[in-house]
Formats: sequence, C-alpha cells, structure tokens
Amino acid sequence: MKKIVVIGSSNVDTTLHVKDFPKPGETINAIEITSAGGGKGANQAIAAAKSGAETYFINRVGEDSEGGYITHQLKSYGVDTTYVQTTMGSKTGHAYITLNEAGQNDIIIDHGANYELTVEDIQAASDLFKDVDCVIAQFETPLEATIEAFKLAKKAGKITILNPAPAIDKIPEELLQYTDIITPNETESAKITGIQIKDNSTLATNAEKLHLLGVKNVVITYGDKGAYISSADIETLVPAYKVKATDTTGAGDTFIGYLASNLKADLSNFEEAAKIASRASSIAVQRLGAQPSIPTAKEVENAMEDDE
Repeated sequence: MKKIVVIGSSNVDTTLHVKDFPKPGETINAIEITSAGGGKGANQAIAAAKSGAETYFINRVGEDSEGGYITHQLKSYGVDTTYVQTTMGSKTGHAYITLNEAGQNDIIIDHGANYELTVEDIQAASDLFKDVDCVIAQFETPLEATIEAFKLAKKAGKITILNPAPAIDKIPEELLQYTDIITPNETESAKITGIQIKDNSTLATNAEKLHLLGVKNVVITYGDKGAYISSADIETLVPAYKVKATDTTGAGDTFIGYLASNLKADLSNFEEAAKIASRASSIAVQRLGAQPSIPTAKEVENAMEDDE
C-alpha cells in the first residue's frame, strides 16, 4: 500500500447553486445552498485515501465547531489526522462557491487557520517523511511550510508533487528545486508562464517553460480536453473521458490524489497513472460536492473495465 502525506488546506465549502453567474452589479437568486468539507489539501488527501493509499494530512483548523467537523470528515474517509492541529483564537477556513447549471464554478476563499501552518508544524512530523512514498502540497498554506516539507521529502528520497493553486506570480526557486512533478491547470499554468493555452501547441510551450523553471515532470490539467503530461520520456495529451459534468469542484484534486497513489517510485508509469487519475476525475464531475464526489478505487477500477 502506498503511503502519502498531504500538506494543505481544509475548508468548509458553502455552495450557492445558480442558473448562471451574475454579471457585475447584478443580483440573482440562489436555487439552493449546500455545505460540505473542502479545501484543496483535504480534497487531495481524501482522494488519495479513497484510492487505497495510507494517507496523512498536515493542516491547521480553527477553534470552532467547523474545525471539529473537518477533522471528523477526514477521519470518516480514512485520512490519518494525527497532524491536524487546532489554532486557538482562529477560525476554520471557508470557501464560498458559486456553481452554475453547466457545472462550472467560481470560488472565493477565507483562509482562516490554514495560514497558521508553520515550519515547526512540519518539523514536528519529520519522522513521517522518512516512511512515505509521496508528498503533495498546494498554495493554500504558507510557502515556508511547503518548502520545509519538500526539503524533508527529498532528503528522504521521496516523490514531491506541487499543485500550484491558486496560482502566484512567482514560485520560489527553492521550492521548484525540490519539486518532482508540477500540476497546474491551464489557467494556473498560463499565469506562471505568461502564455495563454489555446491548443496543443501552446500546451507544449507551457510545459517547456515549466521545465525551464527546473521541474522535470509536468502535468497540465486541461478541463474536458484531458491532461497534458511532459517528462524526459513522454510528451502527450491524455484525453479526458467524455461525460456530462454536474459539478467540477474538486475534479483537479481527485486527479492529483489518484495520480500520486498510482505512480511508481521511478515514475515509469507516468502516462498510465494519469489515465487512472483522469478516469477518477470523470466520475467525480458527475456528482455534487468536492469530497462526496470522489470515487473509490473499486469504482474507478470497474469504470475502466467497462471502458475496455
């Protein structure tokens, strides 16, 4: 069984279901309002756990009922919460999502306790990094903590996956130095490289730019078109599975959790792992909610057997 550590955010997601997004200055009515667990880190940890990996989550929640709810949710999905700590006097992170009838969303985040994660929190879990296969992080917690985590991971010879979301203008060189795989979506990649993605040619150019930043392995998720993977051995677009999307929230997180849990240590099955991750995402987008939508390993296995 794979062992995975995720450093990242946890939020309570409040979703406003609407017919379409409001225009600037427009007031509209919500069709329905729902709440569930979320946050890129928590979503990715749950995806890794549901894929069958032994998964540990390093995170901070607030001193409120929502922090207890998040911890309970993580445990219910099989995520080890030993390193999920409560920050006294802080509130748990919260995401406000607008979801239209086409399954598209936009998201505004109040980070709360997620921004209280420290280098010392990572160092307190240093023994954990010696005994895992892969370490995943995003940009919804402080960069200093992520750099420390990746340092410890590489010192122990483990795979590191950086999901640069939400995108920032300049990723610290020190962090890229310790990153094995970078996994932006097309919007995030364009922000990092300065090149808009319009077709396969601009996908390839984006991947090349990301390689020039020092990362050897690139995955650019490209919505319903698929995922573009690029390394020394392969450069190809892994097509997305054609389904009717209900809610795309958490689809990228599902992809990353499944990718991490299926990769071999030498990354020799990069394309195959991406195909499995893509199939998992295709199931997730047909359901509502970031975490409830994530499929189990058995569901993904059955879907892939049906595809043959």
